Amino acid sequence: MRKKAWKWWIAVALTALLSAVALTGCSTTDKGEGGTSSEKTEATNTLEKIKQRGKLVVGVKYDLNLFGLKNPETGKVEGFDIDIAKGLAKKILGDENKIELKEVTSKTRIPMLNNGEIDAIIATMTITEERKKEVDFSDVYFMAGQSLLVKKDSPINSVKDLKKGMTVLTAKGSTSAENIRKAAPQVNVLEFENYAEAFTALKAGQGDALTTDNALLWGMAKQDPNYRVLDETFTEEPYGIAVRKGDKELLQVINEYLKEIKENGEYDKIYEKWIGKKPQQ
Repeated sequence: MRKKAWKWWIAVALTALLSAVALTGCSTTDKGEGGTSSEKTEATNTLEKIKQRGKLVVGVKYDLNLFGLKNPETGKVEGFDIDIAKGLAKKILGDENKIELKEVTSKTRIPMLNNGEIDAIIATMTITEERKKEVDFSDVYFMAGQSLLVKKDSPINSVKDLKKGMTVLTAKGSTSAENIRKAAPQVNVLEFENYAEAFTALKAGQGDALTTDNALLWGMAKQDPNYRVLDETFTEEPYGIAVRKGDKELLQVINEYLKEIKENGEYDKIYEKWIGKKPQQ
C-alpha cells in the first residue's frame, strides 16, 4: 500500500510541474525582449498604422504666420510647415489630402506626440540635445536663428541694447525663453501660451520686445508693419520633424522625403512661396 501511495504522489507532483512549465511557456511566448509583442508593435510600427488608417496625423502651429496659421476666412491652416506636412502625406499615402492637422503649441507638442494623439510634429521645432531624450528628430528641414521683434522706432537694434528693467515676451515651452535668459540675463522674461498671445501683449505695451526665431518674427512683422525684425540673430535654430522614440521606419521615410524635395526643387518652391526668397545654400 505504501509503495502504491508513494507512486501516486510522484505522479501528482510530475503533473503539477509539467503544468507549471506549460503555463510559463505560454506567458513568455507573448513577450519579446523589453515587453509584450503588442507593446513593441505600438512603439515601432507607426508607419504601418498610418497606412492602415489611411491618414497622416500631424501636429502643427495655428498661430504662426508663414509657417502655420489658420486663415479666418477659409478656416484652413496654411504655411511652410503645412506644405511640408502635405508633401509627406503624399509620399506615404499617395495623396496630400490624406492628412489631419492638429493644433499644438510649444508646450503641448511633445506630450501630444508621446501619448499617441499625433504621428509627427512639424511645428518650427528646434532640434536640441534635451529634446532628443524625449523624441527622435529628422534631418534639418529649416535653419532659423533667434532674434527680436520691436517697434519700428525702438532704440533696440541688438540683443546688447536690452537694458535692466526691460521686458521681453515669448512663448512657454520654447527654447527662446531659455536663450534670451542666457543672452540677456538682466531683462524680465514674460511667457505666454503661444506667440499670438505674446504679440498681442507686445502691441498692448506689456513688453519692449518679443523674441523667437527670425522666421516666425518675419510673419508677425508682415501682419503689422509698425514692427520690425532685427537683422541680428544670436542663436542657430535648426528645425526638425519629430517622431516618437523608436519610430525608425517612419523617420526613414521622412528623411527620404526631405532629401527628395531638396533634390527635385520642390523645397525651394515652398521656401520661396512663404519666406519670399530662395534658401541659402
